[in-house]
Amino acid sequence: MKCVVMVGDGMGDYPIEGVGRTAIEEAHTPNMDYIARRGVCGLARTLPEGMPKGSDVANLSILGYDPRRYYTARGPIEAAGMGIPLEGRDVAFRCNLITVADGRVADYSAGHIDTEKARAIIEALDEELGGEGIRFHAGLSYRHIMVCDFGDGAVCTPPHDAVGEPLKSVLPRGRGSRRLRRLIADSEDVIARCNEHLHTNATHIWPWSGGRPLTIPSFTERFGLSGAVISAVDLLKGLARCANLDFIEVEGATGNIDTNYLGKGKAAVEALDDHDFVLVHVEAPDEAGHMRDIEEKIRAIEEFDEKVVGTVLDSMDEHTRALVMPDHYTPYTLGVHTDEPVPFALLKGEQDDVQAYGERECARGSLGTVMGYELMGILMG
Repeated sequence: MKCVVMVGDGMGDYPIEGVGRTAIEEAHTPNMDYIARRGVCGLARTLPEGMPKGSDVANLSILGYDPRRYYTARGPIEAAGMGIPLEGRDVAFRCNLITVADGRVADYSAGHIDTEKARAIIEALDEELGGEGIRFHAGLSYRHIMVCDFGDGAVCTPPHDAVGEPLKSVLPRGRGSRRLRRLIADSEDVIARCNEHLHTNATHIWPWSGGRPLTIPSFTERFGLSGAVISAVDLLKGLARCANLDFIEVEGATGNIDTNYLGKGKAAVEALDDHDFVLVHVEAPDEAGHMRDIEEKIRAIEEFDEKVVGTVLDSMDEHTRALVMPDHYTPYTLGVHTDEPVPFALLKGEQDDVQAYGERECARGSLGTVMGYELMGILMG
């Protein structure tokens, strides 16, 4: 038996005003529709009540781990993905480069800043603000890591939830927050000097979701299968490493709307040759949702359906099981994550009367509403 899970990050959405259909329902998705029509469907609660509404919690659920038991924070998961060791009292924060304008958070991604320019800024920040228990590590585009020896109890607003808000109203609070607020303030001058020659939209750092390392049983220990993860983002790489899954990088995979969809689809097919389980993750619909661009979101969903789901389906045999789903909603009208149960369709030799893939159709599915971490057992069992 082979199992493949295809995750369109943030695909879930509300009906489009004046249209009455969601982005998934409006998009041309013959391959996801095929899985829904030939398989069994339902809704999955990937974000347990009261937990952060993020891809970290949601994808931990999808991999079969109960976030209420294992989750610590996003920062240490991404640090694991980047190969950053955490020792002793280390706390790892995800650290965005953001844009502040007129006293408000204007952009959570500094205009999806170029990776090389971002790296130069992070290196300057590490040189000028690092030391004394603080280290900055460069990642991709706006996504970076700060490791320090304080702030484990700080309450930090995710930057994509802060867009449009006055900066002062969304600054970190709680234990260790004073030093975090000082770092945010001090970063402004460092980044301004960098921008004298780099000319980016970045103005400040934004540390959030700090915590200590995630410790979970290996995927093989838990499910008895070998596995791999395909994604462009360090979050999924970190989850793979924590679960002792192989991580497969794809040339041209960007973690944005312009990613290499077809390359990911082909990589998933190849990975199934020597792995029992593969999860392929595409960030693009989520990015479009954060940008509040419904046309780009529909396009990203169609690319995901054609080049990832379609490529996998074309190669499958009767011994392969397939699951397609978002990790969470990212409604284009809000630009943030929400915690509604997400639609899933599962191809494993059983069938119900759902005719197309989508939020409302899958709600009619025979599997009803399940907890996200239960899906892996349903897929394999």
